[in-house]
Amino acid sequence: MQSGELAALGTAICWTFSSLAFETAARRVGSLSLNLARVTLAFGWLTVLALATRGQLLPTDASTAQWGWLALSGVVGIVLGDLCTFRAYVEIGARRTMVVSTATPIFTAGLAWLALGEQPTVAELLGMSVIVAGVVLAVRGPSPRLPGTETQQGIRLVRGVVLGLGGSLGQAGGLLLSKHGMDGYAAVPATQIRMLAGVAGFAIVVTAAGWWRRFGDAARDRHAMGFTAIGALLGPGFGIALSLYAVTHAKAGVAACLMSLSPIMIIPLVVARREPVGAAGVVGAGLAIGGVAILALA
Repeated sequence: MQSGELAALGTAICWTFSSLAFETAARRVGSLSLNLARVTLAFGWLTVLALATRGQLLPTDASTAQWGWLALSGVVGIVLGDLCTFRAYVEIGARRTMVVSTATPIFTAGLAWLALGEQPTVAELLGMSVIVAGVVLAVRGPSPRLPGTETQQGIRLVRGVVLGLGGSLGQAGGLLLSKHGMDGYAAVPATQIRMLAGVAGFAIVVTAAGWWRRFGDAARDRHAMGFTAIGALLGPGFGIALSLYAVTHAKAGVAACLMSLSPIMIIPLVVARREPVGAAGVVGAGLAIGGVAILALA
């Protein structure tokens, strides 16, 4: 397994632990306040990391083209993609949204083929298909009944699926724009540019929603901000930096597929919290691990 694929697995590990931290914070302050806080704190963590690794606080050495492409990738992937995904959670619940989000590696592979000419091998397609099947199986299962009449439930289901697919497309587009925009640039400062775009984008959304007072209340919640800071370090910080390294050192579709393993990696942590997993979760995890093995040998 090459360094880019290992970085993609590292991304999935970071996102697994960050999701638990963000889950705790979101219950206290809400998803919109959480989104702005997490990208702002992530930029702070990345600035410290950039100073330690590059001796430079800000990505002032990036070209105008790199700033443009990376900022656009931040808007598409971090702002639009996450807004759609978080709203899908509200409409159809986390479990259904996670099933829909397995489209991300499919979208990424398709767009990479069309835009970058990255054609996966037969072995890579097999490994990716097995991983996606394993993730779908692991996150499937009984979901809470949607509220409202049958017609209202149907509308919410359609709306939630469209939002989930929009989130997946945003994530895929953000990855490919990042790969195009980096052009040999280092992952940490590239991620700083994406986070700055995320801060600006979510600030606009918070302003449009009239949410600044609520955000101020959220920022004073030390418990929530503590978990947000941990999640920001692991997710938007290390996680996205690793993801940018991954897509520049591996095929984008393969990297995105390995990054989608978070629902599998979280199973041991869920078991530790004494939450039910079921046979489907165990079989799905086994399938996903088999898919990773196929990719490793491809």
